[in-house]
Amino acid sequence: MTKIENIRGAQIVVEALKEEGVDTMFGYPGGANMVIYDALYDEKAINHILTRHEQAAIHAADGYARTTGKPGVVMATSGPGGTNLVTGLANAYMDSVPLVAITAQVGRSLLGKDSFQEADIVGITIPITKYSYLVKDIKDLARIIHEAFYLATTGRPGPVLVDIPKDVTQELADFVYPPEMDLPGYSIESKIDMAEVDAAMDMICSAKRPLMFVGGGVRNAGASEDVLALVEKLNVPVSWSLMGKGVIPDDHELNLGMVGMHGTAYANYAFSECDLILGIGVRFDDRVTGKLSTFAKNAMVVHVDIDDAEIDKIVPTSAAVHGDAGEVTRLFLKKLDEREDREDITEWHDRVEDWKETHPLAYDQTDIIKPQYVLEAINRQTKGDCYASTEVGQNQMWSAQWLQVKTPEQFVTSGGLGTMGFGLPAAIGMQLAHPDKTVLSMSGDGSFQMNIQELQTIKELKLPVKIVILNNGCLGMVRQWQDLFMDKRYACTVFLDKPDFVRIAEAYGIKGRMVMNPDEVEDAVKEALEYDGPFLLNIAIESEENVFPMVPAGGSLNNMLK
Repeated sequence: MTKIENIRGAQIVVEALKEEGVDTMFGYPGGANMVIYDALYDEKAINHILTRHEQAAIHAADGYARTTGKPGVVMATSGPGGTNLVTGLANAYMDSVPLVAITAQVGRSLLGKDSFQEADIVGITIPITKYSYLVKDIKDLARIIHEAFYLATTGRPGPVLVDIPKDVTQELADFVYPPEMDLPGYSIESKIDMAEVDAAMDMICSAKRPLMFVGGGVRNAGASEDVLALVEKLNVPVSWSLMGKGVIPDDHELNLGMVGMHGTAYANYAFSECDLILGIGVRFDDRVTGKLSTFAKNAMVVHVDIDDAEIDKIVPTSAAVHGDAGEVTRLFLKKLDEREDREDITEWHDRVEDWKETHPLAYDQTDIIKPQYVLEAINRQTKGDCYASTEVGQNQMWSAQWLQVKTPEQFVTSGGLGTMGFGLPAAIGMQLAHPDKTVLSMSGDGSFQMNIQELQTIKELKLPVKIVILNNGCLGMVRQWQDLFMDKRYACTVFLDKPDFVRIAEAYGIKGRMVMNPDEVEDAVKEALEYDGPFLLNIAIESEENVFPMVPAGGSLNNMLK
């Protein structure tokens, strides 16, 4: 048990972070947290990353967490500093990302008096965190930080907030880090019910048209290798939610691609005609299922999830296994060794292959650059060996469909909340986590401007992030819906004035290149990837290009616009 006598609360925070193994954190200083920053000033064990906005700080911490498996840590001051974290907390909560947010608060004597830069950040964030703490006694500070990291990283991961009044950071106390965790109201079921496993295995072995469906829970469990082994042992087609991209390598022969609103046609057809879905670490959200009454209506559903609340929440299950995705998958693999009674699914494979041949992802490259062409150029140059964050909208869906990756850590995106402005700061966290890897920030011209100030962070840290703007001069996904469903009434979605992003990048000291013609794309991508430093590509793409396939909201998966 670590003990340090008579230190300030601010130093207790720093010592607690070190005890948790934190070596990188993100944040922005202010009046209420300056004492903590003073404690960090001489600390060599923790690399603090100063972003240019608190929202960017938490998105960077999020990107760092998703691509390392370690909890992201972010710090902000009171009032607007804390409220600027709200979107990032909601984003991490929806996507089950382990984060610890430390906010400063006005002094205890000023609480509840509408004091300068006071906000009830605990009350604000209760619905979008696993737990939110207000530290009222310095003697509780070390224990609460210890609990925050435990809560953030166990069970279903998520964000936890610790709000610390300024006077608590200034008080003196002994630092004693608790060696054990004692949370009577928080229990994690570790024992998997073998009866549930056996029931699930019976259904899997009896299926004639089985599918596997994997999601972000597999990444959170670090179980992608186990799941890939199960896919190959079962020899079943596998599809994924947006959060599950990379669990199965994109070039794997059994990979059907993403399912749902912008999933591949062959994945959607397979879901419509399968007789069993084995879902591991997935939520069956509305973007996946489409019209619930027609979703996989002839299929049994076997659902594996660590969160009991997800079972039967949206899609009724025929069998459920409550537990960690990796542990359950390894049990499935072991059980398969004991079974010889599986159905022959050769006809099902033939049917799926026919869909893949007759309904491939496709586009027609003309004299105007198509976004898919850009992504294929990136694939040729990287051969799947890159990390990528995305913004939200058309750039996100094109990246999910076309960008080739091999592991889930390589693809980071805002899934549940759909947060514009996420991708650029997330790329900062990813590049810090993987300094020797190629990191791409895939963006649209709308999303890019949400956190454009982080160009300064990238330049200051000398991070070789490659920013690819698919520039169609509009808010592309909203424009697409207006095109398809609102008689092309483009209300507030087409930009009348277009900034010169290359000159903006150059103003920040970052090299950039404008790309206007298809025959420039390959060379421009090559130049950016080979450049020793950050690089921005502003690529003018077809403004009327839509993301297809598309299942209209509330529609059935087998009724797609193509």
